[in-house]
Amino acid sequence: METKKQEERRDQEIVYSRSVKAGKRIYYLDVRKARNADLYLCITESKRLQGEGEEAPTFEKHKIFLYKEDFAHFTEGLQDVIAFVQSQLGAIEERPEWTPEAENKEEANEEPKKKGIFGFFK
Repeated sequence: METKKQEERRDQEIVYSRSVKAGKRIYYLDVRKARNADLYLCITESKRLQGEGEEAPTFEKHKIFLYKEDFAHFTEGLQDVIAFVQSQLGAIEERPEWTPEAENKEEANEEPKKKGIFGFFK
């Protein structure tokens, strides 16, 4: 259990944040400040897991820490693999927004409402 002081320190570390909803996943892009005042990127994938019966859903989280000296290499690699996927598949359709109602519609073979998520796939 975190103390109030630890919780405040953790919250102070985040200097900028953005979330990206993608189906059952949410990606959090947090710019954090290190002890030496350097900034780094923390990418958190949060995946919603279905609860059993009336059990509340749980979330599985994975984190990647990306430091400023690696930004250029990471960006280059990401752009390269995105271009490769686009060259192999052509136009990429955007993923529909996930909601429990949309999941029930999919099970009933109905089309859920579509919403854009990744601007760089356009």
